[in-house]
This record gives sequence, C-alpha cells and structure tokens, in this order.
Amino acid sequence: MKFDFTYYNPTKIYFGKDALGNLGTELKSYGDNVLLMYGKGSVKKSGLYDKVCGILRDCGKNVTELAGIKSNPSYSQLLEGARLVRENNIDLILAVGGGSVIDCAKGISVSAYCEGDPWQKYWVDFEPVENKIVPVGSVLTMAGTGSEMNGGSVITNEEKMLKNGRVFPANVNPKFSVLNPEYTFTVPKYQMSSGIFDTMSHLMEQYFSGDDDNTTDYVLEGVMRSLIHSAEIAEKNPTDYEARSNIMWCATIGLNTITGLSKTQDWEVHMIEHQLGAYTDCAHGAGLAAISIPYYRYICKYGIEKFVRFAKNVWGINTDGMSAEQAAEAGIEKLEEFVKMLGLPLTLRELGATEDMLPKIAESTVKGGGYKQMNAEDILEVLKACY
Repeated sequence: MKFDFTYYNPTKIYFGKDALGNLGTELKSYGDNVLLMYGKGSVKKSGLYDKVCGILRDCGKNVTELAGIKSNPSYSQLLEGARLVRENNIDLILAVGGGSVIDCAKGISVSAYCEGDPWQKYWVDFEPVENKIVPVGSVLTMAGTGSEMNGGSVITNEEKMLKNGRVFPANVNPKFSVLNPEYTFTVPKYQMSSGIFDTMSHLMEQYFSGDDDNTTDYVLEGVMRSLIHSAEIAEKNPTDYEARSNIMWCATIGLNTITGLSKTQDWEVHMIEHQLGAYTDCAHGAGLAAISIPYYRYICKYGIEKFVRFAKNVWGINTDGMSAEQAAEAGIEKLEEFVKMLGLPLTLRELGATEDMLPKIAESTVKGGGYKQMNAEDILEVLKACY
C-alpha cells in the first residue's frame, strides 16, 4: 500500500427488517423542525411514507415537505429546499428514498446558509464549507449509490447543462441511515438493475488504478464477487431477502470510502456519464453500463495486469494458455454478459442520446482517469464506440 490515509466515517447504520424502529430514537437528538424529502410518490404507494410520518408525529415534530425529487436532482430543487430550510428554521433534513433524494438533501444541507451562489462555490470551485450545515438523516429505498454513508452530492444544473459531483467532508455525511432491504422490493426491476450496476461501477472505478499490492484491491474483489452472485439471484427472484440484503450492503460498502483507501482511483466513467445524464436525463446506472465496456476496452492496455487479475479473481476465468490481452478481453466480455443479464442498455442511442450530442458531452466532461489520463478526443472515441 503506497499511500497513507486517514479513515473516518460518522454515519450510524441501522440495518434489517426492524431498522425503522430506531428512527424515533434518533429524532430525539434533533430539534422540532424537520424537512421531509422524497421522490415522485413511490414511498406513498409502498406505505413507507405513512410509517415515517407516524413516527415524526409521535415525536412531536413539525414537518415541512419537499416532494418530487428527480432521479437526477436539479439545482432548482436544491435551491427550493434551501429556501424551505431557512424559512422554517429546519433542524434536520430527513431523506426518504434512493441516492438522488439523499444527494439532494446533502446539497441542501450545505447550501441553505451559503453566502453567494452555492453551485459556483461548492460544485465548481470546490470551496470548503464554512457556513452552517444542517444535519441529514436517511431512510433508504433503493440500493446502488452508497449516498447513505458518504458526503457525495451529485446535482444537475439544467440551465448550464452540467451535472457535477462533489464529495464533501464527513461532517456532511448523513448522521444516521435506516437500511431495510424489504424497502427495495417495490423498486421497478430496471431501477434495481441500474442500482446494481451503479454499485459495480463504483467498485471498478476504485479497483482499476495502481500497480501495488494493496489490501483494498482484495476487498474490492470480494465485494464484486458477492454483488455478482447476489445480482444473479435477484434478477430471477427480486424478493429474495438474502440477495437483496447483500446487494444493499455491497452498495453501502462500495462507496463509504473504505474501498478507496490507499487507491489513486479512476472515476472517468462517472465523469462521462454525468454529462450524458445532463443531456439525456438517463438513469445513472444504465448510463454507466453503456459507457463502461467501451471505456475499459479503450484503457485496458495501459493497465493490462489489473485487467488480467480482474478476469481471474472476479470472474473466475482460467487464463492458462491465454496472452495477457486475451485474458483481459475475456474479463471485459464477462462484464458485458453481466450488463446483458441485468437487462441494461449497451448503446447510448437506447438512452436517448443523439450523434450531435457526443462532441458536446466529450468537451464538457471533467477530464481525468486512472491508467490513462483522458482528453476530449479520447472521450469522444469512447462515446462513438458505445453509440
């Protein structure tokens, strides 16, 4: 392990079928005014909304609601939430939903008392947060993003056609998160699959970097194997509690920063997808799936040994008699089969992208990379390959 690190994660996790029973205890630690955030209404159909409201009512909380958070949360929604926080003197933001709702909640928490334009300060200039931060708690309904245990907040500025992400320090993490795998049963299968690949992508973004013997790589391989195994079960039986539990915990582990320790990391697939999402509003995990295969074929020669290891240790491929290039390609082919098994798209056309968008996406993408530093021309080649 080449790089020193400090690890700290203050989020308290309540995991299991009875996890929501701990919400009342947590609420006692905060003031009377709660901003309740959720998406487009699935939490009401499932009955979870009524359960959460009942707990809030029993705890004597004054509840302000912000509903309709988009799958790609917008800056306008963030600003609306920030206004509600100030006007109602909110003491706690409670996000009930998936990563989009939680991301937006964290964005609101740092923006409500920001002097100036939060977008420019925090998502463009990456300035430190020195203003008051409103605490966030979450009740998770969709596994994939890992937002329930990190400081990440990805926001789409629709006016500027930019989708930017920022990982804030640990003081922005949710203070607590409630994880009941049963709450993910009501998620449509496409969204379940999208979340699974989002998790897989998080793991690969961290894995495909570095050439040292790093304990974190062994952890990543184990989590990827667990995710693949449970995904195969869940695709056949979406209400298999054990499989959905494992998928949910893989997603949390995959981005609570422990799987990135002492790693340089990549994240260029995510950077490309952010701009794809800004132009098409596609499901995040689906966009990652379409981009990943061409991207990894494009860069594998620059990190060939890790791609061979990926084939052997993650997919269990016997590489005897294969060249390094053949072994690396065999692993990528397995990844492609995984995308197909999940029923996710392999082309950008399926996600609503048009050919004229590709140069704009390439130019506006944040440039970086792991084994290869990508420029606009490289990104455009990847986009053409997956169009």
